[in-house]
Amino acid sequence: MSGDSTSTLSPVTRTLGTNDTVTVGGGGAGGSIPAGIGGTNGANGSNSVFWTVTRTGGGRGGRSDYSTSQSGFTGGSGGGGGLWNSGGAAGIAGQGGNGSAGVLGGTTSTQHSGAGGGASGNASSASGTVAGRGGNGLTSAITGSSVTRGGGGGGGSRTGTRGAAGTGGGGIGGTGNSAPGAGAANTGGGAGGAGNVTVGKSGGSGVVILRYPKQYTITLGAGLTGSTATDGADKVTTITAGTGNVSWA
Repeated sequence: MSGDSTSTLSPVTRTLGTNDTVTVGGGGAGGSIPAGIGGTNGANGSNSVFWTVTRTGGGRGGRSDYSTSQSGFTGGSGGGGGLWNSGGAAGIAGQGGNGSAGVLGGTTSTQHSGAGGGASGNASSASGTVAGRGGNGLTSAITGSSVTRGGGGGGGSRTGTRGAAGTGGGGIGGTGNSAPGAGAANTGGGAGGAGNVTVGKSGGSGVVILRYPKQYTITLGAGLTGSTATDGADKVTTITAGTGNVSWA
């Protein structure tokens, strides 16, 4: 529940026995670039929620149809633009970085889709025959160990070099007929941009991590999947899927 270089939210006080809503957001579906005019759009990721705190799902990348393409779409982190020189989208302040623009070069090896923004950084632009790199994710030690999450997906290239993924679960970009990489589950990582005639992959699902004093016991309601571990004076509950309520006693 953090991002845009903010690794930890301010502590909140909850009432024992009170139900608090939790939703773990899903990764957005990938679109397609067909062998001809047409194609399908992808989708933004869905939001993750704890109590009154909401973090917006990542923005999808722009679709390309060989002669036209869309700009990326705004989300928690911004999506990259499609091929044919379309713009990247801005991320939401406090949540994620900006996507980079697609590039229309003089040859097919310099035509790239934009890369996605990461939780702590903007995507880099394409350079020469190399597609842009996804923005880096954000490192947090809320579980007791440092883990990086929320990396942006790399840009795709028609025939050049695919874009690298941002650190923290992003997927590598596609190139030619080679498929891009999906975002890693429970990291919120973005999928890579498709290259030429390939189907896009899905972004990574989110995760909700709650840290609280170990004298309390949490109850996960129906619909939630998670686990609890002890770290020093605290417990850490990691919720990996579903929608439901939590409460403490």
